Amino acid sequence: MSSTLRKRFYQKLPVWIVEDHHEVVCYIYRAIGSRHLPLSNIQLVHLDSHPDLLIPVNMCADTVFDKEKLFRELSIENWIMPMVYAGHVSCVAWLHPYWSQQIQEGEHRMNVGKESSTSTIRVTCTDNYFLSDGLYVRKEQLKNSQPLRLSVIRVNPVKPPQRLNTGQGTEKDPYPSLSKKPRTERRKDGESKPFSATIDTPQPLEGSNSKEEQSSSRTEDCADDEGSTSYIVEKMASVLGKTDAYVLDIDLDFFSCKNPFKDLYTEEEYSILKELYNFKVPNLSADEDELDECVDHRTRQLEDLEAAFADLLENDAEETIGRWSRNSGMSSLARLVSSLKARNPCPDYEMVHQAGLTCDSMELPHHISSDDEIDRLISAVQLFLKDLPTPTLVTMSRSSLDEYCPVEQVDSVQSKVLFILEGLYGDLDVYKEYKSCNRDSPNC
Repeated sequence: MSSTLRKRFYQKLPVWIVEDHHEVVCYIYRAIGSRHLPLSNIQLVHLDSHPDLLIPVNMCADTVFDKEKLFRELSIENWIMPMVYAGHVSCVAWLHPYWSQQIQEGEHRMNVGKESSTSTIRVTCTDNYFLSDGLYVRKEQLKNSQPLRLSVIRVNPVKPPQRLNTGQGTEKDPYPSLSKKPRTERRKDGESKPFSATIDTPQPLEGSNSKEEQSSSRTEDCADDEGSTSYIVEKMASVLGKTDAYVLDIDLDFFSCKNPFKDLYTEEEYSILKELYNFKVPNLSADEDELDECVDHRTRQLEDLEAAFADLLENDAEETIGRWSRNSGMSSLARLVSSLKARNPCPDYEMVHQAGLTCDSMELPHHISSDDEIDRLISAVQLFLKDLPTPTLVTMSRSSLDEYCPVEQVDSVQSKVLFILEGLYGDLDVYKEYKSCNRDSPNC
């Protein structure tokens, strides 16, 4: 008679901090292997300016069952869906700041599986996010299909709790009111507390005495307002049960986010890239045949652009440029190359293509937050996390070397996030893997 493996519990909540976001996968897998997380039905609460829900386009689906090979195939934008196809993750709540709008708000039900003819991972969701990367297929085309529930939930910044002039709040204690909140306690059986029925009401900033400012502060967290604390907790209550195993995943670019490609190219070059890589959004009433045609056209378009820039990498003579410019939709290629070469005789065409892939129906988010707005977003996160069960583990990505999180802000944001996590969950086991990680290792 087989025995059921008992779930194990951490004495302290572990927080794994990495540089590139896909590096968190090995620590999630480690928790599965040590039985701190279950093998299946893991919930992922994902705070990020980017969904990270793309799929390695040409990766064989069976790669997910070869851990070391999988780690080498993943990148920052596509690390979640392979875990879904492997059967580990069944629910993702993408909590995004107001400036990120890549996927339609609300509930999305879909299947993730192996596409029959190509043996690659594909998805049945018809949101433009997936269509623009050529990832959509019909359900009947999938084998070993895994269900995924995706909840897309907006988070608005709130005003931090009012700081009283008692002399107790110092620079070393930037959120004095948070330290007064009772910490979340774990019971000996490892079960965390259920949802609280109370919601903190954000207070106006110190010195905000006008009725207009105080009214603004109240309406910012109105229960009916999308993105408010009450709204988030209500949505999350339908996603997470009090005993569900979940990973709290935080990308620090959630609080302040750059589009690093804007620093690499001129406004004119970026405009040409958007023209070359433009994705024609299908009608909302499009049927399956029209969606299939849309994906086929998009796939051919991206393949042609990839081939063109690979060719230019080998030889960017006028003859090569002219030949590709005669292709449908690529007439502006010559103007782009001319501009690039005027600034650099040997452009990095591979990087140009990567930048172009971010220019479809919607640009990458770009919003560098002020210190005040960062604090207000951190307060919002603290408020709704207080009313969620305790996560099994926390993963955190800095995203600073590639500049998605501004390098001049990342250390401060990280310290503030760790401060509120400690206030919520007690002593933490913090592993700053980004300090010691070998960048060439497949596990990093």
